[in-house]
Amino acid sequence: MLAEQRRLLCDYGRRAAATGLVVGAAGNLSVRVGDLIAVTPGGVPLDRLEPGACPVIDIEGHLVEGELQPSSETPMHLAVYTTTGARAVVHTHSVFGTVVATTMTELPPIHYNTLLLGGTVRVAEYATYGTPELAANVRAALEGRQAALLANHGGVTVGDDLDKAFEATRLLEWLCEVYVRARSVGEPRVLTEEQLAAVVERAVNPPRFPTRTN
Repeated sequence: MLAEQRRLLCDYGRRAAATGLVVGAAGNLSVRVGDLIAVTPGGVPLDRLEPGACPVIDIEGHLVEGELQPSSETPMHLAVYTTTGARAVVHTHSVFGTVVATTMTELPPIHYNTLLLGGTVRVAEYATYGTPELAANVRAALEGRQAALLANHGGVTVGDDLDKAFEATRLLEWLCEVYVRARSVGEPRVLTEEQLAAVVERAVNPPRFPTRTN
């Protein structure tokens, strides 16, 4: 079941490990198709994952296919799927994301690309991993966003497919790294609502360059 989705979980799991977004068995990914979800298993390093090891569950969290148990963070994935239109979820323990999640209540808009994630990135309140409390906190932090940070834990991103969710993870980590490095130099400037609105306006109505005539 969901053979292609399970293969993609392995591909992106290896990419996450290779780029330092996860270490060992930390982090997890999932993809939804209809009422079925392919998810990475618990306790297996993502750089060693094979498609057959990825369990398939239904939207209520029942194991449908697979020998291994789903990731312990499956309640968080299910909370996202049952309350949003997301079709993929990526959860990592990336270095800079975790630094910000450990020290801040939000990642402010220091770069206009923050808008690609929906705006200021919220930090979900801390709760023990794998619990309904953490799932509820993440769901609240993700409202209207494609990314959230988890206090003293890591980050989570969502997307229409696994590629979009993974690219959102890469962007989130880049924004966190820029912020952390900027703090080592001075106080980062934060973009105002007016400045962000101007970016949105420019994206909606891009400038048109005149056509050259001979």
